[in-house]
Amino acid sequence: MDNQQNNGNNQDVHSTAVKAGRRIYYFDVKATRNDDLYLTITESKKSTHNGETKIQRHKIFLYKEDFEKFSDALSESLTKIEELKSSGVYPSDNDYQIED
Repeated sequence: MDNQQNNGNNQDVHSTAVKAGRRIYYFDVKATRNDDLYLTITESKKSTHNGETKIQRHKIFLYKEDFEKFSDALSESLTKIEELKSSGVYPSDNDYQIED
């Protein structure tokens, strides 16, 4: 869904929602007053406890200077998942590589 709604300082440019079981992921492209674009990724999950329904939300803000790094890491991770699925071997690797 494309929209051009202005929320105070930020303008909504484009939104996409992905339903995944009990979760919904929202990918929202926004623009600042200076016309810099950024992405928010929101995970929304309904849960029921003692008959009361609550919605939990977790949000990630991704700024333009990190788009390429984020995209590269996501692609690398998805490729690794495909490799691991085809091999059936899941080695434990707790050494995270942090890129600057």
